[in-house]
Amino acid sequence: MHVRIKFCGLTRAEDVTTAVALGCDYVGVIFAGGPRNRTLGEASSILRHAGSVRRVGVFGAPHATELNHYVTTVPLAVAQLHGDSSPKAVMAARAVGVGEVWSVVPVVGGALPKDTEELFQCADAVVLDTRGANGLGGTGQSFDWAAAAAVLGAVRGQARLVIAGGLTPDNVAAAIAHLKPDVVDVSSGVESAPGVKDPILMSRFVEAVRSA
Repeated sequence: MHVRIKFCGLTRAEDVTTAVALGCDYVGVIFAGGPRNRTLGEASSILRHAGSVRRVGVFGAPHATELNHYVTTVPLAVAQLHGDSSPKAVMAARAVGVGEVWSVVPVVGGALPKDTEELFQCADAVVLDTRGANGLGGTGQSFDWAAAAAVLGAVRGQARLVIAGGLTPDNVAAAIAHLKPDVVDVSSGVESAPGVKDPILMSRFVEAVRSA
């Protein structure tokens, strides 16, 4: 099984260069708030040297016009919906010409929201992330992979499965073993400070995924 890698929460061009050199598949910039949030201009500059690696923008609940502007200006290959990631929001994003739409599903323990099965049918990828106090993901904490795996089989559809939340070079192999994802998504687990990626940790993460 070839598991693809996404480095997310990128805030510096040099970290994008490192990610590309390590052979990752996706690089992500956040527009949904928090310490790693970047403006449109900053994101364009940061991702300028991404080459053929697919660019991902993480959004809260963007208006269709705003989403289209960001996707075409950066440009982005993927819009990851983090705030409003409902089936309706997925279809609205698709209607404005986004190449791929990923929907973030906040997980509580191992429990999945009731619309997860529908999202697996309408989104290009479903991102499982730990539900935070604000009801969203982005906590940097892992969820119960074994419990989620036990219920995932009943709802997993045609969309790719992305695992996020608390992944590190030391635990990503276990997450892969439990959930058999198509993509693993890491941010804080390879950082020396918020938004500052550590090239050694990034390299170790890639090695761990490829050895899993």
